[in-house]
Amino acid sequence: MAKANTFTIARNELRRVLTVFGMGEKAIQALFSSMEKSHRHINALSFAAALEKSSIDRDKSADIFRRLGMDDLTINEVFETLDEQRVSAETGRIYDAVLDMS
Repeated sequence: MAKANTFTIARNELRRVLTVFGMGEKAIQALFSSMEKSHRHINALSFAAALEKSSIDRDKSADIFRRLGMDDLTINEVFETLDEQRVSAETGRIYDAVLDMS
């Protein structure tokens, strides 16, 4: 039995949805390959990042998540967490900078 926060979709259905929303075949293959390595699972943050990397905008990504059965509150939390991770990564880069005052 699947966990409460687990969303299940058939491979062919996921391929169809990703194609409809504009993901290219190479990106779909890369995503499926990654999922195969992790026992056909992917967490929502990694999935959202993969969609954005494939030039799927957030509105379309949200629609994909809705088709999987995810509610809007959870979708917003995914995007907020993804943004927070990116800010943290960028902040780390800023702190690594060295200023030399002469």
